[in-house]
Amino acid sequence: MRVLFRKDANANYFLVTERCNHLCLMCSQPPKDVDDRWLAREILDVLPLLPVTTPFLGITGGEPTLVGEDFFDILSSARDHLPSTPVHILSNGRTFKDRQFAERYQGIGHPRLSVGIPIYSADPEVHDYVVQSKGAFDETIRGIMNLKAVGAEVEIRVVVHKQTYEGLVDLSDFIFRNLTFVDHVTFMGLEITGFTRANMDKLWMDPYDYRSELRAAVQYLAAARINVSVYNHQLCLLDGSIHKYAKRSISDWKNAYLNECTSCSKRAECGGFFSSSHLARSSHISAFETK
Repeated sequence: MRVLFRKDANANYFLVTERCNHLCLMCSQPPKDVDDRWLAREILDVLPLLPVTTPFLGITGGEPTLVGEDFFDILSSARDHLPSTPVHILSNGRTFKDRQFAERYQGIGHPRLSVGIPIYSADPEVHDYVVQSKGAFDETIRGIMNLKAVGAEVEIRVVVHKQTYEGLVDLSDFIFRNLTFVDHVTFMGLEITGFTRANMDKLWMDPYDYRSELRAAVQYLAAARINVSVYNHQLCLLDGSIHKYAKRSISDWKNAYLNECTSCSKRAECGGFFSSSHLARSSHISAFETK
């Protein structure tokens, strides 16, 4: 049995396709070269059945834009049946390098549509290595430029790990100097699933050990008045000065807490862990005491 939608979930995501033009080192949904057009048709069948009070919908893949007409049909259906529901698309942004594609996307006219696009480094070679696709950085930046040129809402997502943590401040500087018009930037913790498991030696490091780099990157963007958040991190591993930027972002069905969290006075504010975190765990997890 597959569950497509849960009314009481804090986030419902629809997988549009498993195909992708990236092979990211830490991909949580390893791509497959398959004909899975039935997924889009299934989503189109489901959308009219959802309650108009649905608080949020996510569109993900693979790379959702690769399904072509089905991509636009899904967004149009969401506009017609769920006009008040925010729809957030997870995309690598490369298809939007085509200005006409970006214009058609914005022309859907959904009032609460946004797209989250990853940039992993200000250095194109590092970004392209992380996504395992040469030339991806340039096409992604062009895609973001096109989306903002047509008035779309864009979020930049940065997954922090061994390959990216040293360049976080440089990336914040790059965003400030070149992409200051984006709507949101979020720094995200690593989920130990998919390709991450096979690349642990290249990716995993204790989040406590990059807390200084993360703090500096977040404070840089905040000082530049860019909307910034921290996702998928535990408060006890973050520098206290950036606690206010940390969000409870992990989907409820894969959100977990440790025994150490039971007595923590900040548990209700903390994002907790991915359920897969038992495969790699910080040695600095500790409860905040009640004052």
